[in-house]
Amino acid sequence: MNYFFELFHNAALMSAISGWFVAQVAKTILHTLVNKKFDAERLVGTGGMPSSHSATVCGLVTGVALTEGIPSTEFAISVALAMIVMYDALGVRRQAGKQAKVLNEMIKIFSINNPNNPNITPEDRLKEFVGHTPMQVFVGALVGIGMGFVMCKLVFGI
Repeated sequence: MNYFFELFHNAALMSAISGWFVAQVAKTILHTLVNKKFDAERLVGTGGMPSSHSATVCGLVTGVALTEGIPSTEFAISVALAMIVMYDALGVRRQAGKQAKVLNEMIKIFSINNPNNPNITPEDRLKEFVGHTPMQVFVGALVGIGMGFVMCKLVFGI
């Protein structure tokens, strides 16, 4: 039972989790306002504004900086992880989303031109929300840093 207490009192971990949570809720609210339709998948889905990946790793970096210090090895590891995650969100994952959009358009065209083809259905659509724009990553980073400070300073009193 002591492990659960320690887990939930780890300021760096709670900073990361709260960064992710706030970003996912904000992403869902923004998506609902823009599209005028609630989509529960946005609560756990990837892509969109703000980047929950960036919020998570930047919350972690901030939590580690405030609990372990900037000269620590843990801080260096968390920064390296954050750089990899945010670079990936901007690069490979963003390109995969663009390719999915093109492929979905091709599926739509093939379906129109061959309506009797049972192999191509609307359910076959690829997920287009997988990567992020630079602004989405930047805003996600700000959310994570903010939540890191909130959790460490206000919740844990560090």
